[in-house]
Amino acid sequence: MTEVLLRDVDDADLEVFYEQQREEEAVRRARFPARDRDRFLTHWRTKVLGNPTGHVQTVTVDGEVAGNIVAWWQDDRRFVGYWFGQRFWGRGVGTAALRQFLRREQVRPLHADLFVGNTASVRLLERCGFRSVDTDRDGDPEFVVLRLDEG
Repeated sequence: MTEVLLRDVDDADLEVFYEQQREEEAVRRARFPARDRDRFLTHWRTKVLGNPTGHVQTVTVDGEVAGNIVAWWQDDRRFVGYWFGQRFWGRGVGTAALRQFLRREQVRPLHADLFVGNTASVRLLERCGFRSVDTDRDGDPEFVVLRLDEG
């Protein structure tokens, strides 16, 4: 049986996250361009890990780093986002990890915005109770906003 766990981020995890965000299929599905190493590490160390209101967790599968889940404030809304290495897709890892994260992250409503064509990610969020509330983010109708109100 696969053991999916959350833990605090170690500096060594950033190298794994960097490689995962470069995977071509993940970039295509997320419609989020990969960053070069210096920009990626600077972003993570200053904006993600350096954000005192953020909630950041490494996701492990049987002890191996599978990805990450992050919650942050953007304007007056709390958002959640995640990124998993491609070899962990389709195994229930995302659903198990997000359900654990949502038990720890108590702010509601909680939002997620993603490329509307990333149907696997939309389904993952819906399995965890999120519902579509908007199909326009910053004037871009190709993105959908989902919201979790309770749970």
